Amino acid sequence: MRFDNWIAGDWAGSEDRIENINPSDTRDVIGRYAQANFEDLERAVIAAMKAQKQWQATPLEVRQTVLDRIGRALMENADSLGELLSREEGKTRPEGRGEVYRAGQFFTYYAAEVLRQIGDTADSVRPGIEIDVRREPVGVVGVISPWNFPMATAAWKIAPALAFGNAVIWKPANLTPASAVALTEIIAQQDIPTGLFNLMMGSGSGIGDALTAHPHVNAISFTGSVDVGRQVATRAASHFAKVQLEMGSKNALLVMDDADIALAVQTAANGAFGSTGQKCTASSRLVVHDKILDLFIDRLQKHMSSMVVGHALDASSQIGPVASLTQLNENIRYLELGREENAELLCGGELLERETPGFFMQPALFVKTHNAMTINREEMFAPIASVISVSSYEEGLATVNDTAFGLTSGIMTRSLARANHFRRHARTGCVMVNLPTAGTDYHVPFGGRGESSYGSREQGQYAVEFYTNVKTSYIAQGEPE
Repeated sequence: MRFDNWIAGDWAGSEDRIENINPSDTRDVIGRYAQANFEDLERAVIAAMKAQKQWQATPLEVRQTVLDRIGRALMENADSLGELLSREEGKTRPEGRGEVYRAGQFFTYYAAEVLRQIGDTADSVRPGIEIDVRREPVGVVGVISPWNFPMATAAWKIAPALAFGNAVIWKPANLTPASAVALTEIIAQQDIPTGLFNLMMGSGSGIGDALTAHPHVNAISFTGSVDVGRQVATRAASHFAKVQLEMGSKNALLVMDDADIALAVQTAANGAFGSTGQKCTASSRLVVHDKILDLFIDRLQKHMSSMVVGHALDASSQIGPVASLTQLNENIRYLELGREENAELLCGGELLERETPGFFMQPALFVKTHNAMTINREEMFAPIASVISVSSYEEGLATVNDTAFGLTSGIMTRSLARANHFRRHARTGCVMVNLPTAGTDYHVPFGGRGESSYGSREQGQYAVEFYTNVKTSYIAQGEPE
């Protein structure tokens, strides 16, 4: 089947198309998806600029209803859309369904936020003058979302953008276009101004670069790699567009000597290997106190050996395939690199054969590693974890913080004092205590430090900072007649 872009209120085809391949069964071509060109972008921007003015003037309850309907449609169709997502991205069926449902929750949450129109007032230091402070939309927002969470990440950007009165031009990852079209079909059915929302499928180096550099795109929200994030920021700065960047991490889970071992093993495996390790919040560094090191490794290895890797839609699968051949080859490169650095590959890393041809890989565990190794410095985005031994809490905390990134971190401990100290001193945007590093809520801020994030926070009420501009008005109060 052929699928098109949604531009200025119409489905727009193209002779330039890509094939969307199922990583659980590479014989399965999900569809052929149009690639937008620069003329498409110009049409989208012109339409978005016009539509945004109409949308800003639309009554609040109308805007609230639109977002609520989008959210409910996603939640009501979570089974079918989740299957589609799992089919193209490779995460298991429960994970796919859960992601679509969560995407719906973002829209219903921000539907409620539409009505939270509470501003600030003040008296001037000058007599007879009152001050009104309120927020207004930034205008046209460019959204660039990744392939690992094709519905959820897009939703937590698109929903607040629309809620706060903006128009949207969305460039999803080319690896997962089916989810993008499915979400667009739901949005396109709503009673919104023509051109308010636009889908621009295409390459990052092509239409993505053009979108971020366009002088009439007022803000860019991007999730992806650090290198591309730097390029996005540079291009957006050329016309002073607002920028919000989420760029990955090298998250650590600190397992202390007083931890509940069974819980620590379950938490580590969940954080490191869930969604095939393809999460920016994955705990790829397992920092373990040496007093429990051997026991932890032994239990984790046994747990990993029982994890079932298979077709994403197979009910018995706990881990799906790697999302693409490109990503699989990158995973293999890191396995080879770890060996070259004299890390010991204790288990896993094998390429697996299943009933269908796909990109299946056994989760891998490196031991006898140290924090200076490349496998502990770079984000691998793979079902690969490394164990780093430490001899004290202080050394563990220092190791956790010894990274250029700073998105999430976690600690496993029974000590309230250690937990509170870690919560205050871990240099990450999100901290987990006796929980996996992967797993956040939609109603609170999300983001990191260092090379993980740049700009204001995503999600929750904090999103208003990025998607609006503040206006301060001074009003002279005349004498009553």
